[in-house]
Amino acid sequence: MRVHLKTLGCRLNEAELETWARQFQAAGCDPAAAPDEADVIVLNSCAVTGDAARKSRNLIRRVQRENPRAKLVASGCWATLHPDEAAEILGVDLVVANADKSRLVELTREKLQVETMPAFSTEPGEAALFRLGRQRAFVKVQDGCRHRCTFCIVTVARGEERSRPVGEVVAEINALHAGGVQEAVLTGVHLGGYGSDLGSRLDELLSAVLAGTAIPRLRLGSLEPWDLPEDFFRLWENPRLMPHLHLPVQSGADTVLKRMARRCRTADFAALVEEARRRIPDLNVTTDILAGFPGETDAEWAQTLGFVECMAFGRVHIFAYSRRTGTGAATMPGQIADGVKKTRVGELHTLAARLGREALARQVGAIVPVLWEEQCEPGGEGRVLRYGYTPNYLRVAVDAAAEQPLARCIRPARLIGVAPDGDSLRAELADA
Repeated sequence: MRVHLKTLGCRLNEAELETWARQFQAAGCDPAAAPDEADVIVLNSCAVTGDAARKSRNLIRRVQRENPRAKLVASGCWATLHPDEAAEILGVDLVVANADKSRLVELTREKLQVETMPAFSTEPGEAALFRLGRQRAFVKVQDGCRHRCTFCIVTVARGEERSRPVGEVVAEINALHAGGVQEAVLTGVHLGGYGSDLGSRLDELLSAVLAGTAIPRLRLGSLEPWDLPEDFFRLWENPRLMPHLHLPVQSGADTVLKRMARRCRTADFAALVEEARRRIPDLNVTTDILAGFPGETDAEWAQTLGFVECMAFGRVHIFAYSRRTGTGAATMPGQIADGVKKTRVGELHTLAARLGREALARQVGAIVPVLWEEQCEPGGEGRVLRYGYTPNYLRVAVDAAAEQPLARCIRPARLIGVAPDGDSLRAELADA
């Protein structure tokens, strides 16, 4: 049996996709590079915005057109929230709700009566991950959220907080490292809430992972700027913990944050970032901003723009507010017109692009270790443009000989300039 896996949305979806890839391989299934080559297609859907929900539906329709004979399995937030639409209207063969994701491979084989060939069964290893084209592994350590931000449908789709035992996480990372993975990213819906159901904390998990594994690089996924243990940033004294934090603030106006039911105000956020930057050299702080939240005035939007500039984020992920049935914000007065949202998104994109270029420019001249990817573009004769990421998660490109073995290796590079698109750095290889 050949299985093709696709995902939309967050890194938690990526982590789940990679886990399924390893589990399918262990069950005797072979990864399919394209939908039309597959016997089974598994889609991990997203519903964080109306646009994400639309893309999830369109993705289902597209893979059905590309391979109508394949069995189709849908999971993720959109499929969990709309199982009847997925099965009865879109014709999905099996809907696996988020609560049953850990059994997706088992349910696929059982419910769809898919045969595998044990002769080809292998232990999960390099092939399952790298044939997906992934250079780093996303490791799901936590799911669900006990908080209810008024714009967020994910907490409805994902349910209450559930944390994986420390030993499971350590064992998974060791298995990934043994398979050739050089970097693991710990992910969750509310990562800072790790251990709330186990009597543990995120810093305890990180300490155990650092002590119990030898993988060269560890990162954290999106981390809400609250529920962080005291003296959390001391952990970055270990150089294996990468100096990048994605801290979603969502708005730079306290009045908007209050309507969002966020548990962090701008002064708290700024103090947290100041402490992190003081404790972690070369820290890159990135964030999420939601434009056009119900009732957002021009003055509140101006506060957000000013706050983003003041914080000098390395990258800003920008979203127009999307009305999601079942959330508190959906029934709030003062819903913002689409044209106003579009204007505000454009203003923030312009500001974020400038801040991003400035963040990149500050790195020029440094020599840093880069984890190089398989992805490359043709260059001159016998040359390719190879891409990779610095410890603080800045994208780097180097002109290298096509036969030079860089993929999945950590090699130092000298950062020599900002790329013309302003979105990455140009580099030259330095002596190891």
